[in-house]
Amino acid sequence: MTDVPGARLLDLVAVMDRLRSPGGCPWDARQTHASLLRYLVEESYEVVDAVENGTREELRDELGDLLLQVVFHARVAAEDPAEGFDVDDVAEAIVAKLVRRHPHVFDGEVAAEDLQARWDAIKATEKQRESVLDGIPLQLPALARADKVLGRLQRAGLAEPAEPTGAQDPVDEEAVGERLLELVRVAHAAGVDPEAALRTATRRLERAARERESAAGPARG
Repeated sequence: MTDVPGARLLDLVAVMDRLRSPGGCPWDARQTHASLLRYLVEESYEVVDAVENGTREELRDELGDLLLQVVFHARVAAEDPAEGFDVDDVAEAIVAKLVRRHPHVFDGEVAAEDLQARWDAIKATEKQRESVLDGIPLQLPALARADKVLGRLQRAGLAEPAEPTGAQDPVDEEAVGERLLELVRVAHAAGVDPEAALRTATRRLERAARERESAAGPARG
């Protein structure tokens, strides 16, 4: 009989339990949430690299490494005597979240025209956020964080989308990459740290947006 999808995940949980239990691996037993963070970040970037440059086999292996980090953190969390949770709690929480945030799939609601904006609105209600910008990690790379901030503000109507360019000035991945590279080249020549400069500009945008939110009332998404 063929195993149901996900059956091998139980094997991974069992292996992780063995590694963390008495008689298991001393290195694995020493790890904490904090000590594992570097590996979580590294494995995430290795998945990105596999998607962009690797083979299907490499992607499969890197996804396995990333999955291990989730199971590892859940196993560490299960050992907390005061606020413990395990991998089943993690899975239960994400299943419930996906169902809540897809009412057009699970609750008979008509699909919103802008599904991302609807997702943001449900998320804001769940987390009782005061601003559409709450919850964006400060640790994100500057470019990823700027993109996240702009996306949130545009969907909430707090920032205008970029004006479309003419046919003579196409916008595609290659063109955007070249423009960004040119900005980095200019910054380097001027002795400016482009990462720091973008972080500063994004913070200014956030402050202005939060002031507009405060004047307008509660968060809209």
